[in-house]
Amino acid sequence: MGFRFTTEDIARDLGVGGWVKNLRDGRVELVAEAEEDILKDFLKRINQYFSHYIQDVQIDWQAATGELREFSINF
Repeated sequence: MGFRFTTEDIARDLGVGGWVKNLRDGRVELVAEAEEDILKDFLKRINQYFSHYIQDVQIDWQAATGELREFSINF
């Protein structure tokens, strides 16, 4: 299974809201919202699945807005 679909499965399993999408330059953008400990577990699980493929990670922590309740794949 690919990155986006696996990420969606992990997010739904943990109750993380947000979205993931491929960018035109080959990178992937991921926006997620949940409690901090859940987000850290979410990122840890993604890294466990894809550590051989992930070349760089940029994380921008922001205050939750409460707007992202479901998780989806954006195309």
